[in-house]
Amino acid sequence: MKTTLILLQLFLVSLTSALAQSGELPLRKGDRITISIGAIPDNEVAQIRGVYTISDSGTVNLLHIGEVRAQGIKPSSLQKVIEQTYVAREIYTRPNVLVSIDGGGGDGGITSRSVTITGVNKPGAIPFKQNMSLTQAIMTAGGPTPFASMKKVKLIRAGRPATIHNLASNAGNPQVDVQVEPDDQIIVPE
Repeated sequence: MKTTLILLQLFLVSLTSALAQSGELPLRKGDRITISIGAIPDNEVAQIRGVYTISDSGTVNLLHIGEVRAQGIKPSSLQKVIEQTYVAREIYTRPNVLVSIDGGGGDGGITSRSVTITGVNKPGAIPFKQNMSLTQAIMTAGGPTPFASMKKVKLIRAGRPATIHNLASNAGNPQVDVQVEPDDQIIVPE
């Protein structure tokens, strides 16, 4: 029974890791992450497993190994770093770690990534979703106002010059209707 559970957990960890590899977002300060661990003594699983908030210094503090750098790396990479650290320090022989960005919790400390949009019926921030295009983001925010023009939609992305996109005739064209990223600003001019 215990062997079956361990094999199931290994399968789930590898499946989740494989799925997470595509399109993962790097972790940031303040992000809440869930860390699960297996293939270690049961009494220590409960001491490590839980929800952690990435500190202002960009780290999480884990049992036996202390501060582990989390900021700027993807959850799947953090999994490997934690596993390798436990093995390198000879604390555990083959730990199985799963790290995921925590989307829940109910205590107001939810990790959220957003996109800000103006010139739409519901201006403001909308939740970021993987593979969301400019047009999808605009429609999520209630669509353009009656006076807004989809011909010169401005995309402002941190660290890059603003770009103009003609979505009036190119919606759905991935060359023009690009995917949004967290913290993008979209302006639909009136």
